[in-house]
Amino acid sequence: MRRWTRTRMGAGAVVLAALAAGCTVQPEGRGSPAGPPGDGGTVLAVKIDNVRPARPHTGLDAADVVYIEQVEAGLSRLMAVYASRVPPAIGPVRSARETDLELLRQFDRPVLAFSGAQSKLLPLIAGAPVRALSPGEAPGDAYYRDDGRVAPHDLFVRPKALKVDPRAGALESTGFRFGPRPAGGTPETHRTVRFPSASFTFDWVEYEGRWRVAMDGERARTSDGKELGPSTVVVQYVKVRQSRFHDRSGNVSPFTETVGAGTARVLRDGRAYEARWKRPSAGDGTEFTTPDGKRLPFAKGQVWVVYAKA
Repeated sequence: MRRWTRTRMGAGAVVLAALAAGCTVQPEGRGSPAGPPGDGGTVLAVKIDNVRPARPHTGLDAADVVYIEQVEAGLSRLMAVYASRVPPAIGPVRSARETDLELLRQFDRPVLAFSGAQSKLLPLIAGAPVRALSPGEAPGDAYYRDDGRVAPHDLFVRPKALKVDPRAGALESTGFRFGPRPAGGTPETHRTVRFPSASFTFDWVEYEGRWRVAMDGERARTSDGKELGPSTVVVQYVKVRQSRFHDRSGNVSPFTETVGAGTARVLRDGRAYEARWKRPSAGDGTEFTTPDGKRLPFAKGQVWVVYAKA
């Protein structure tokens, strides 16, 4: 079992971590007000690293929803949303992007755990309706570094220290609906989605009733050896355009447009369903329907949403 380092992070360590991650930590007093202790948001959203050195992940199996986003250089990062329960630790935690702010608007003042953000993005985070808790704003014991990993893939968060009190009912705002398998669909037990520098493969396992996940060709497991296995996988085709932000190497940050309408492919119960998605505004959830306009229910359990370029 991996041994965790549980030392309090000082201000100097936070700054060094931010530089290693290529971002600027949100300074004290910036961002949405943290609120009094115990003033948790409706959900906890954690920005999670997803390059090879960041794996295996910790606590990802407990998420209700996992969003897969494209970032610089065609790589990917995850946004894990927790509403039903929170695990003891989650990570590795990485920096926020502009895409995250629009994505999270569908929740009522969610808590966002992230490692930091580049300085030009900080004003947008400050004005967003989120309870933004980077290491510089969270309680001193909320974030810690795992000495078994190398920076910047070694930062983890303890949800309990953030005073988060998520509510399972908050998922209703996503527009997701859960229910029995609908009629129709076509048999499908294997699906791969590719980004320029990342890939995700989902294989249906009938006797387990879930989709096994592989990232970049490797079976996805948590740090305690559990295989990741969502009940529903949504491949949502969206517009991915350049934003006004870039990383320290000059790579432009993509912006994934999650507001609008388009097509999707919903995988559940070993079948694939062609779907339409619609999200009229950032404050709305995303509604998934069949081509004839009927609501398309998801299978009960964890949902993964892959934002694929249309």
